[in-house]
Amino acid sequence: MRARRYTAAIGAAVALSLALTACGSDAEKTNAKSVVQKAKDDKKLTIGIKFDQPSLGLKKPDGTFEGFDVDTARYIAKDLGVPESGITFKETTSANRESFLGGGQVDLVIATYSITDARKKQVGFGGPYYIAHQDTMVRADDTKIKKAEDLKGKKLCRAAGSNSFRRVTEGPPDGQLAIKGVTLVDASSYSECAAKLKAGALDAVSTDDLILAGFANQQKGAFKVINNPFTDEKYGVGIKLGDTETCEAVNKAITKMYSDGSAAKMLEQHFGGTGLKPTTTVPKFEGCA
Repeated sequence: MRARRYTAAIGAAVALSLALTACGSDAEKTNAKSVVQKAKDDKKLTIGIKFDQPSLGLKKPDGTFEGFDVDTARYIAKDLGVPESGITFKETTSANRESFLGGGQVDLVIATYSITDARKKQVGFGGPYYIAHQDTMVRADDTKIKKAEDLKGKKLCRAAGSNSFRRVTEGPPDGQLAIKGVTLVDASSYSECAAKLKAGALDAVSTDDLILAGFANQQKGAFKVINNPFTDEKYGVGIKLGDTETCEAVNKAITKMYSDGSAAKMLEQHFGGTGLKPTTTVPKFEGCA
């Protein structure tokens, strides 16, 4: 009798073990699913965007979203098989983009996310979907800062999670101009940088021209961009590291977005009249290897 009970117990344990193994395999398959596969299966995606950047990623008072990054996100999602109703936009800052992708809080990040060698070690990138250029914004009545080199001895904003200040204060490979004597003033975001600039707490904000044009357009007469660009900023679509299938699908969608004229219309809608002359040809991709 004891032998039968013992045998039954062993059998139950083996069955439980097999069941757990099967569950584990299912979980692993789910975790390994690419964003392309998720889009096809679920018809839903969570996309990280900025909520506070005019003309790029802005949450309106009525809870809707607008901007070039937002439109790009909708276009790519639709090309992957996800309708607009299946998109959940999640606020993503410069400081949390890598952790959101790595932790699975978002499927894609389309948030003025410049492709850099350092970031490539943490996340994958599709695109770029646009190549911006770093420039400098000052108060409209400022006559002393006419070129980037004039930032010597001035107060410059340092937005959390952004590398833009390094382009001014450091040399290559991560920096560019290596200007000495710049005082950095911390801010949580570029919207806070703009607020501090307007209040006189700093002298300049230096980052991508699309970002600056958006703020200058939102608060007409308060700021001006000095039109002295000094870098290429390749805006990429952030993807979890290793998801090559999604990278390739995103690149196909971006190519289509430019070839069918959608990109040109989107850029004109959001930056027309700002003095900025956007590029409307498909950018050279970084590759998905």
